[in-house]
Amino acid sequence: VQLQASGGGLVQAGCSLRLSCAASGHTFNGYNMAWFRQAPGKEREFVSGISKSGGVTYLADSVKGRFTISRYNAKNTVYLEMNSLKREDTAVYYCAATRAITTVYSRDYYRSMTYNYWGQGTKVTVSS
Repeated sequence: VQLQASGGGLVQAGCSLRLSCAASGHTFNGYNMAWFRQAPGKEREFVSGISKSGGVTYLADSVKGRFTISRYNAKNTVYLEMNSLKREDTAVYYCAATRAITTVYSRDYYRSMTYNYWGQGTKVTVSS
């Protein structure tokens, strides 16, 4: 599957952005999806994950209450709605896909090694 992330940009703290990740090449609803991010000088970290049907979602503690992940399987797209953005949210955001998670509830969502397919990343910069 090929992934194309978009929607990043420069925003002020407190504002919102919505990232999109469009998938092509294979049956989208066969993939668990996730967003990771990597800030300058830091390791890539998990942000949010969503099950194949969209019924189960995961969020990193740092974004709970501010970010929401969703997917629209008919459009082969996963979204990350980001509200109340903070400077520490500044990073390149990557979407990722995997068929490797076989249970709905799994810690594997949080691990970057779980994901076989990655998008190119979209940059989010939050200014104060």
